[in-house]
Amino acid sequence: MYAVVEKGGKQYKVSAGETIEVEKLPLKVGQKIELDRVLLISDENKVQVGDPTVEGAKVMATVAGQGKGKKVIVFKYRPRKRYRRKAGHRQAYTRLRIDKIIV
Repeated sequence: MYAVVEKGGKQYKVSAGETIEVEKLPLKVGQKIELDRVLLISDENKVQVGDPTVEGAKVMATVAGQGKGKKVIVFKYRPRKRYRRKAGHRQAYTRLRIDKIIV
């Protein structure tokens, strides 16, 4: 069984027991969270597609950690103008462990 959930403007395909990394959430490690924007649920032989979400469906998750992603280098450059700007960015994320999918 798997579900497609929306969090932070992005969609994630999840199933029970796996972990995902979403945009940073203001939660502590160990806290429970309920993801209610479930767009699709699939069993072995049945698929429910929401319009836009599946009614009454929820995904229960636990915060497994907070962290930062890899550094991305941003470099701006204008030829012949002596203009160079270098900056780095590390995106903050929250790691969620999926506990169960409720239909």
